Order: sequence, then structure tokens, then C-alpha cells
Amino acid sequence: MLIGRVRTASGETSWVRRDGERMVGIEDPYAALAAQRLPRDLSGAPETVGEVLAPCSPLVVVGIAQNGPAHADPVQAWLKSPRGVVASGTTVTLRRDAGQTVAEGEIAIVIGRDTTGLTAETAGDYVLGVTAVDDLSSPERAERDPRNFESKSGAGYTPLGPWIDTDADIGDVELRVRVDGEVVARTDAASLPVPIAECLAYVASWTTLGPGDVVMTGAPFSSAPIRPGQSVEVEVGVVRLSTPTR
Repeated sequence: MLIGRVRTASGETSWVRRDGERMVGIEDPYAALAAQRLPRDLSGAPETVGEVLAPCSPLVVVGIAQNGPAHADPVQAWLKSPRGVVASGTTVTLRRDAGQTVAEGEIAIVIGRDTTGLTAETAGDYVLGVTAVDDLSSPERAERDPRNFESKSGAGYTPLGPWIDTDADIGDVELRVRVDGEVVARTDAASLPVPIAECLAYVASWTTLGPGDVVMTGAPFSSAPIRPGQSVEVEVGVVRLSTPTR
């Protein structure tokens, strides 16, 4: 099931599932996960019309570092401001004062419930689904700021969505990155040196995440330099995130 959020004409935010070109109203998916089932259509299942938002509103966005073949140490987590999350289609202004901008296409995990007790073996039970994220970065700033604050803090530097795929396999989902329509990276979850389930267990061993929080799982094979005016697409399975820049 592909689920997401829309802002209706009345200004309300509603949960929906995608049904072809239609959007059908559904119940709170976090409550459904707590009941160990998929979200149900709302009574009458009316078609919902509105602006597609980022598919969740995280309180915490976790990045996974050192998940690459050249890293001898275990992965390490870092935090990115949730205020940088923007919806698919949002135009992002790239900073001119931070050096080269890099688009990092990543598989993003949307947490579905409190992660207390999460292990690598049970990680899937805590996941609402998978979506796409573009972890826009200014890596030259990391030379003076190894904690990633300056290199990751541009306004709108976390495009996310537009849909959460509740059926995707967190161990095997495909990932592609396009810049101006050209494929610049093609990989999958199985190619990550540290599996996603183990990354989630690592994060949960240090801090508790909750419904709607996001874990970005790293981009060892899926990053590309970009310049203002280019458009980036990140595909995670059947989810396609589009981000024009200026």
C-alpha cells in the first residue's frame, strides 16, 4: 500500500492511500500498525483531493554515516533538523556559500511505533514503511564541521516522499538517482555494507524513536554533485521523489 498525507482545500491534513490516480482517505496508519494491520479506508472511502505533503512529520531525523565499503568502523548516527523536511516537487534554493552541493539519494525508513525493544531480527515490526529522501549536503563544510551541522542544514535540504510504501522489503528495495533525467546511480538496500535492520537496531540501542520519525540509511553508492537549476529524482522502489533546484 502507498500511503501519504494531503492538505485539503479546508486546510486540514488527511491520510490517504494511492489508488492509481486517485487518493482515498484512510485511518491513522500508526494506530493501524499498533493493531497489527494495514490502515482501513474511511467510511464511504471518498476520494480525497488536495496538495500532497511530505508523507510524515518527524520529530527526529536520523542519518547513518560510515555505511560504506571503505569504512572499517561500525556505522554512526547523526541528527538532521526535521524543519528541513519538504515535500516532493518543492523547489530548493542551493546555498552559494557552502561549496559544492551533493544530492544523496537514500532509502528512508519511516518508524511506525516506539522502538523500545527493537532488534535487528524484529526491526520490520517497528517500520511503517519505506520512502525516498534526498539528503542534500555541502560536503566541503564537513572539513571544518565534522558533526554535519553546517554541511546538512540548508533550508529545505531534506526532500522526502511523496509516498510511504508499506509493502517494500527493507532488505532488498531498489534505489535510483537521476539528475536532469539521467540516471547517475543505481543500487539497492542489499548493497549497503551494514543492512538496514542492523542500522535500526543500532539507533534504537541509543535512543528511542517514535511514530513518524525517519532514519536515512546512507548513500555510499548513490550521491551526485549538482548545481543550481538542476532537477533531482530519487526512486526507492515504486516511490519517486522529485526536487527542482535554483
